[in-house]
Amino acid sequence: MSEAFRIERDPIGDKRVRADALYGVQTARALENFHISGYRIHPQFITAIAEIKKAAAQTNLALGSLDRARAEPIIAAADEVIAGQWREHFRLDVFQAGAGTSYNMNVNEVVANRALEMTGARRGDYDRINPNDHVNKSQSSNDVIPTAIRITTYRLGSALLDALRQCGEAFLAKGREFNDVVKPGRTHLHDATPMTLGEEFSAYGRNVHRASGTLRFALDQLLEVPLGGTAVGNGVNTKSEYASKAVAALAVITGLPLTEAADKVQLQQSVGDFVAVSGAVRLIAVELSKIASDLRLLNSGPHTAIAEIELPALQPGSSIMPGKVNPAVAEMLNMACFHAIGRDAAIGICGEAGQLEVNVMMPYVAFGLFEMIDIMTRAVTTFTDKCVTLVEADRIRCRELCERSVGLAALHNDELGFMGAAELAKQAMDTGRTIDDLLDEHRGRPKNAAS
Repeated sequence: MSEAFRIERDPIGDKRVRADALYGVQTARALENFHISGYRIHPQFITAIAEIKKAAAQTNLALGSLDRARAEPIIAAADEVIAGQWREHFRLDVFQAGAGTSYNMNVNEVVANRALEMTGARRGDYDRINPNDHVNKSQSSNDVIPTAIRITTYRLGSALLDALRQCGEAFLAKGREFNDVVKPGRTHLHDATPMTLGEEFSAYGRNVHRASGTLRFALDQLLEVPLGGTAVGNGVNTKSEYASKAVAALAVITGLPLTEAADKVQLQQSVGDFVAVSGAVRLIAVELSKIASDLRLLNSGPHTAIAEIELPALQPGSSIMPGKVNPAVAEMLNMACFHAIGRDAAIGICGEAGQLEVNVMMPYVAFGLFEMIDIMTRAVTTFTDKCVTLVEADRIRCRELCERSVGLAALHNDELGFMGAAELAKQAMDTGRTIDDLLDEHRGRPKNAAS
C-alpha cells in the first residue's frame, strides 16, 4: 500500500515528508538520521518550547514584527501543543545533533503546519506561515533551548522538592513516635553510646530537609532566562524591546516569576546552572541512599541481625525460601539514587564540553536532568508512602540490644575513668554479661580500679 508524501525544501534540498505529518523537512531528516536509543524527551520540554513560541508571537505582534494574520494562528497552534495535543509528532531520539536545533525546528514545524491548517491552507505551504521566518522569528535554538530547559527543570524540580518535603516530614513524625525507644547507637558498625530511635529518625528527616535547601537554591537560579539572546546572546535580529517584553509574556504564560538575563551571552555560553541542579540532586541521592541503607541494616535479620525496626512486608522476598521478606522499597531507592548519581556524572562532563558561545551537549543535559529528577521524584514518593510512614519499632529488641551493648560503658567514664570503663567493656565482651550486671561488682571501688 503506497504512502502519501509531500515535498518540502530546506537549505540541503528537496525531501519527501509524510503527508499526514505535522512536522516538516528538518524534523524528517532528524528522524531518519538518529535511531539511537528509543528514548524520548520529557513531554514538559515540548510544552515549554511551545510556550516560548506563543510568547514570541505575542511579542512580535505587539512590536509590529509579525502581522495579525500570521501571529494569531501561530498563537492558537502553540496553545494546542501546550494543551498536550499533537504529541505523536514529537518523536525525536534524545541522542541527536547538538544544541537542540532539531527540537526547536520540530516545534516550529508542527506549529507552522497546524497554523496553516487553521487558516485553510495546506501543510507545507510555508510562503504563508514559515517555521523559520514566522514561528521562529526573533529566536534561535541557542536561546530557545536553554530557556525551555530552565522552565522544564524548574517545574520538575519543584515536584521533587514537594516529594522531599513530605519525606522529611514523615521521618520527623516517626522521630516523635520513636522518641522514647532507647537503643544502642553504632559507629564503625559497632556498639556506641545509647540513643533513641527517635533521635536517629529525626536526624534523617532534617538531613532530607537540609539537602532540599541546596536544590531549592539551585532551582531559583533557573528563573533568569536568556530568551531574546538569539544566536550568541547579543540579540541579533531582534528589536531592542523584544527580550524584556518576550520574557514578561513568557512569565504570564508559564505562571513562573521569570526574569530577563542580565547577561544573555553568559547564560548561553554556560550550562553551569544545570550542572548545579544536577549536583544538588546528586547530594539528595547520596543522603537518601545512605538513609535507605541504614533502614536495611536496622531491619536486618529478623532473628540473626539487628532487627530494631520492622519494614512493611509488601511482597515475598525469595523464590525458594518461604516466609522471607526483603526491604524492597529501600532497595529500590538505593538503585534510583545510584542511577541519579550516574546521570550527574554525565551531565558534569557535558557541562565542561561546551565550546565558546554554545554548549552543543544540551540535548543530553536536558534528557539527563529531566529523567533523574523525574525518577527521584517517583522513587522518593514511593519510599515515603510505602516505607517511611509504615516503619514500626521493635521496642523489646531495641531494649534488649541496648542492655547488652558494651557502648553503655562509656556512660561511666566519669565514675570509672576511661581505662576503668574500657576494662568494664572488655569484661562484658569476654563474659557475655551486661554492663549493668558487671557495674554492680565495681560499685564502691576506687576510681580506675575496675579490674
